[in-house]
Amino acid sequence: MKMAQPVGVIADIGGLELTAEDKTFLQQPEISGLIFFARNYQSPEQLKTLTAELRAVRPDILLTVDQEGGRVQRFREGFTRFAPMMMYEAIYENDAQRALALAKDGGWLLASELIEHGVDLTFAPVLDIERDCSQVIGDRAFAHNAEAVTALAGAWINGLESAGMKAVGKHFPGHGAVVADSHKELPVDSRSTGELDYDIQPFKALIADNKLGGIMPAHVVYPAVDSEHTAGFSAIWLQNILRKQLGFTGTIFSDDLSMEGAASGGDFYQRSFAAANAGANALVVCNNREAAQQVINAARDMHSAGTQRLDLSGWIPSTKRAKNINNTTAANNELTEAVKARLANAGLINP
Repeated sequence: MKMAQPVGVIADIGGLELTAEDKTFLQQPEISGLIFFARNYQSPEQLKTLTAELRAVRPDILLTVDQEGGRVQRFREGFTRFAPMMMYEAIYENDAQRALALAKDGGWLLASELIEHGVDLTFAPVLDIERDCSQVIGDRAFAHNAEAVTALAGAWINGLESAGMKAVGKHFPGHGAVVADSHKELPVDSRSTGELDYDIQPFKALIADNKLGGIMPAHVVYPAVDSEHTAGFSAIWLQNILRKQLGFTGTIFSDDLSMEGAASGGDFYQRSFAAANAGANALVVCNNREAAQQVINAARDMHSAGTQRLDLSGWIPSTKRAKNINNTTAANNELTEAVKARLANAGLINP
């Protein structure tokens, strides 16, 4: 079946270095990107070696990670240990301008460290609104209201962009109001469309400001809009609302198709078609090489039917030396240390 939009796969590898099997696996042109986990990281030097090795095998591949700060930070030792994003909220309530400046600092520092080690993208920021019921979101969110989430995330994205990195907002249209963890089960958000519209506000505003290169939908069912599909498998959400109503023209990344919340889509081959039919571009599959191959096979069949391959090479920062906070490419260790000091003084860096 031919898809209207380009489609590709983001997969993973098992260890700290590339095996011969990995190199063969990654040569498949259906793979547009690779996502790292803690199991792929030992030290900054090891990561630089691994990313260089990956570049030698596939110069066009997008190297990604979930590096948000707080409890979602795959690279720890040798990297700045960021506090959870929720720490910005109290600062924002007391001094909004200071909080926004610090958020930009935080986004820049996180992105610059990744780029220096050969990593192109973090799947962030979280744009969910915290409602004190979702353990899977919790302190990963910036705040408890849409206005603060929008402002803080926008400033944090400005920092990413200053370093040369694009942003991916998640989890559209909002995961903060459900108790269930979509990694383990299928959550259902039974709120009204009016209530859902409030959660969409950060996505809507940042799309309008052209701040989001990508969006990742939630493996959550919202019966008020589509009672049959999770947002990630829903053409109503991805095509009618995200693309047409909100005007999003960037890349849609599925959340991990191996999550339990994605099981409603069938086996991995079927999930791939369900996500692509809904409108997803990048089919993300993690922690299961056999499943990844099924997703790749599905993408290959789509390509054979005339679907365009997803090329994410344009997301790779143009330089492997991140721009500094003043948006210049000159290395400035003194400036970096000043950024770290500001964040540490505000309690936004963990020891």
